[in-house]
Amino acid sequence: MTVAASASLLAASSTGEQIGFWVFAPIAVVAALAMVLAKNAVHCALFLAAVMLSLAGLYALQDAPFLAAVQVIVYTGAVLMLFLFVIMLVGVDSSDSLVETLRGQRAAALTVGLGFVLLLTFTIGGAVADDSVGLAKVNAEGNVTGIARLLFTKYVFAFEITSALLITAALGAMVLAHKERLVPRLTQKELARARFAGNDPFPLPGPGVFAAGNSIARGALLPDGSIAPGSLAPTLERLPEPDVATTEVAT
Repeated sequence: MTVAASASLLAASSTGEQIGFWVFAPIAVVAALAMVLAKNAVHCALFLAAVMLSLAGLYALQDAPFLAAVQVIVYTGAVLMLFLFVIMLVGVDSSDSLVETLRGQRAAALTVGLGFVLLLTFTIGGAVADDSVGLAKVNAEGNVTGIARLLFTKYVFAFEITSALLITAALGAMVLAHKERLVPRLTQKELARARFAGNDPFPLPGPGVFAAGNSIARGALLPDGSIAPGSLAPTLERLPEPDVATTEVAT
């Protein structure tokens, strides 16, 4: 792209588009850096949401409403929510382990990072060196039609490979998360029958309001001061019973 062509494209861009770029681009860059530097996984996910929404705004400024909608609905609304669900399911630990569980993972991460930098450099270089095609010509039949024409003609092989990789990743996650059941699952009828066959068919009391602490290792207290049965996990060691007489009850 020559200097004259760049100047003409800059002059052709509207003032609103330039203002939008200088609003969304700094937000995306700052949020991306904060996402990399943040130590809390939840904060990383929130910064990633800011990056995705900023990219959606940039797509909308470039007359690509389909990409903007996909960025918000698919990535921000689905993929990011999946990340947050995994974080909530696994838990957030403030301490980072410095022990490598996989051998050579740092070298592999460095190699992949260098490869990504090279790919990004060649992509930007090709976009700057080649003659650009105007948006009016690309979106002559509509943004969705233009994307579909490129996706299912020129980039159909890459699209199919990506689909196969996503399906393989989903199947791998199902296989890794699958656990063989040692005993068959009890039905509701069998559970009710086993409950009434015991000595106490009535439901167990909920967590008492007389608990002296919020630790899961302390059982709920009944009005008479005794620990409610079933309020402590069998694997936990029972702590000394608190003195109910000196415990202040919040009303």
